Amino acid sequence: MFCESVTCVSLCVTVCHCVSLCVTVCTCSTRSASQSTVDSSEVRRFRLLASKWWDEEGEFAALHAMNDLRVPFVRDNLLTVHRARHPGKPLAGLRVLDVGCGGGPPLGRLGANVLGIDPVEESIRIAQLHSSHDPDLRDRVSYRACTLEELSGEGEGERGAAQFDAVVASEVVEHLADLETFALCCSHVLKPGGSLFITTINKTKLSYALAIVVAEQLLRIVPRGTHDWEKFISPEELERLLGSNGFTVQSVQGMMYSPLSGAWSWTDGTAINYALHAVKEGHGVEDSNAEQEAMINEGGTTSMPTADRGISLSSGAV
Repeated sequence: MFCESVTCVSLCVTVCHCVSLCVTVCTCSTRSASQSTVDSSEVRRFRLLASKWWDEEGEFAALHAMNDLRVPFVRDNLLTVHRARHPGKPLAGLRVLDVGCGGGPPLGRLGANVLGIDPVEESIRIAQLHSSHDPDLRDRVSYRACTLEELSGEGEGERGAAQFDAVVASEVVEHLADLETFALCCSHVLKPGGSLFITTINKTKLSYALAIVVAEQLLRIVPRGTHDWEKFISPEELERLLGSNGFTVQSVQGMMYSPLSGAWSWTDGTAINYALHAVKEGHGVEDSNAEQEAMINEGGTTSMPTADRGISLSSGAV
């Protein structure tokens, strides 16, 4: 589903860490039982839109167009930490969690092993059907119909804590009910030194005018009612939230969508849309690089946790 607004594969109007792993496991599991990132009204809305995500010329064309920015942003930042070891597949050996299912397929084509999650089962089923026809993704991208806190609460090992090199949440946070739980659970599933990538919409008067009034009500670039301005968040507020959950923000870059050209571009300002890269505090990149090389030497792919192994991609527009 990718979370429809401003994202590399989304509509441009619109992927945490704890001081101690033990504390992280207990805290995240406890909070997940009582608090949820999921807003039930958002789930109902996206369930009705599930059949439209893959129409590249339809209501979510801007979401698809965002991949031109989002995918290079994720790739380039990951390659500043992880060494590319495979010609044509620079992300080979890296494990990526795609929250909301937005950028999974293109990252899979770059060699990453991607798990896409989304609470809307209809979106997951449609993504599986769409991706089942792409042999290049079949062994690299998989999905589960679940929430981030459910995945985070599954415990240690293959499913649970510290299993991913990167988390991508593109056009997601502006639809969540609890950003504190979101940040905590992202930290829980990331390896030390892992990357969190977020694209979202700033909370400004300009973002209200363009992302809601113009994009939804006038131009109908996205369906009316897609966004709630009260859920938008500024880069400064997001950085404070992430910092309190063990992340260090590495970069923030403004984005802009042109309805005339149908393309996204980077901007100096962050008044509307922006992309953010943060890193979970701690060491472990060297071990991750060693694991990455071992996986490539053994065949280039790794087994990802999924309810439907072999059917891949993500339910967002791509």
